[in-house]
Amino acid sequence: MITKSIPSLFTIGNLMLGMFAIMMAFDGKLSMAAIMIIIAMLLDGLDGRVARALGVESEFGKELDSLSDVISFGAAPAFIMYVTSLNDLNPALAWTVTAIFPVFGALRLARFNVRPGIPGYFIGLPIPAAGGVLATLALFHNDVSAPFMIVATLLLSYLMVSTVKYPNFKKIGLPKKAVVGAPLVIVVAVAVAVVFPEQIAKLIFVLLALYALYGLKQNVDRMTARRRHRRRRRSEEKLYHSKNG
Repeated sequence: MITKSIPSLFTIGNLMLGMFAIMMAFDGKLSMAAIMIIIAMLLDGLDGRVARALGVESEFGKELDSLSDVISFGAAPAFIMYVTSLNDLNPALAWTVTAIFPVFGALRLARFNVRPGIPGYFIGLPIPAAGGVLATLALFHNDVSAPFMIVATLLLSYLMVSTVKYPNFKKIGLPKKAVVGAPLVIVVAVAVAVVFPEQIAKLIFVLLALYALYGLKQNVDRMTARRRHRRRRRSEEKLYHSKNG
């Protein structure tokens, strides 16, 4: 019974950190709010691996994970962005943009739960990555204009529900022996993040932004390749018809 509950403890920790992030953003502790999202990402990455390592995967765990993700990587990052960059704008615009992000995140999770994906890939930007980018991007609010933040929020929202393919690292296994060391990894990560909250958050932003842009670039490359292929076929067809009258 205890073994079956271990993965869910990671998931509940993820959910609690999402709530802490909202409360910290409300109190103006923006760097720490972003760090809460990053640590929640760590827990989210571990819960499934721990469940597989222990052989205790369940539908309950999957549903709990999705519900937690809506809060930690949907509502919490959107609220952080709203507090830092959007709350001085027209309320209708600010509220709409803020609400779109968790709504699209929920749609992304629902699609993930009911549709089989492509082995080795996610279809659409995973909500933890999108939420991580949004939460850490908000830390640049003094250097980046509000219109840019709106565009970035809407772009991330679109990428979540798009058909862009992103590499799936969640299937990388975790040895059963490593489960014992997982709490230590989390403690060390939390300690480093608390000592250097803003620096760590901005470093994570760079890594997550590169991941988000990588998938977008791959999609653009595929579209460009398809267009070239169509043009080549049309050219070959025209050449064939010209030769054969």
